[in-house]
Amino acid sequence: MRIAQVAPLFESVPPKFYGGTERIVSYLTEDLVRKGHEVTLYASGDSETRARLRPSSARSLRLDRGCKDPLSHHIVMLERVAQEAAEFDVIHYHIDYLHFPTTRRTPQHHLTTLHGRLDLPDLVPLYQEYRDMPVISISEAQRLPLKWVNWQATVYHGLPRDLYPFHETPGDYLAFLGRISPEKGCDRAIEIARRAGMPLKIAAKIAEGPDQVYFEQVIRPLLREPGIEFIGEINEREKGSFLGGARALVFPIDWPEPFGLVMIEAMACGTPVLAFPRGSVPEILEAGVTAHFGETVDDLVEAAGRIDELDRHVCRETFERRFSDVRMSGDYESVYRRIIEGSGRG
Repeated sequence: MRIAQVAPLFESVPPKFYGGTERIVSYLTEDLVRKGHEVTLYASGDSETRARLRPSSARSLRLDRGCKDPLSHHIVMLERVAQEAAEFDVIHYHIDYLHFPTTRRTPQHHLTTLHGRLDLPDLVPLYQEYRDMPVISISEAQRLPLKWVNWQATVYHGLPRDLYPFHETPGDYLAFLGRISPEKGCDRAIEIARRAGMPLKIAAKIAEGPDQVYFEQVIRPLLREPGIEFIGEINEREKGSFLGGARALVFPIDWPEPFGLVMIEAMACGTPVLAFPRGSVPEILEAGVTAHFGETVDDLVEAAGRIDELDRHVCRETFERRFSDVRMSGDYESVYRRIIEGSGRG
């Protein structure tokens, strides 16, 4: 198949640091190339791929201090995709709804993976207008606010099997990985670790704006607690040892998580998870097998004392069975063929 992948321009594909969507686009693109498909990737110019790269900005916009209007670069990219649409059997968008006006008016087979939260009231009139757009969810939970749109399938994310090594014997610390923001619950992770009497290592990105304020006002004072280590943002090479060396990943989120890539990263290393069962969490993790769930901080403090009940080999086996990039690309291939054949669900 001749397949176009259209990625956000905020991060490179794959990203240098934080960037879940761009990482998934990278893993999908590379596995489709490996399977023999003719793939074109629309992404930033500093992306790395075996596909044909069609750069729409010189570099990732988050790292380009000269970029003041990121939307303009995306509009230029969408114009190029529309002009070249006839070259592809299917176009796969990963930029939320930005392209809907052009895809509606340009003859093309297309689908869109929605990577973000869908429970915002502002999205309702938009998806009512564009309810004909064929879309993919990344969890069943993600669909709940907009059950009535043109869902084609749910495709869970996947990672290369050799991305992270299995760690049979961990260290003595808990890990928090991701982004510093109130909904991710870093403050709750610190409280859980402190009350459980276990060290906590925090590897996380701090974005400008409200997240920076949350870090300065809430998190920074807590870093004075004994046993709390703030590492900052880490890259792909560092994640394996960071997650693999942890007794457990702490994931005390307070929002409807659409997927939560860090959960399958932890499982790939053999590391179980302590989590609040919000959003997709009960779909990705299994209570008593790969995770302990709790509704409160008290619950996860108690669960931290039972981490050794969870078999690290089972965590790794679950990752390989359910969350590999090969399984993910195979799921997408099935959807591509259905759309090309005109049998997509309307």
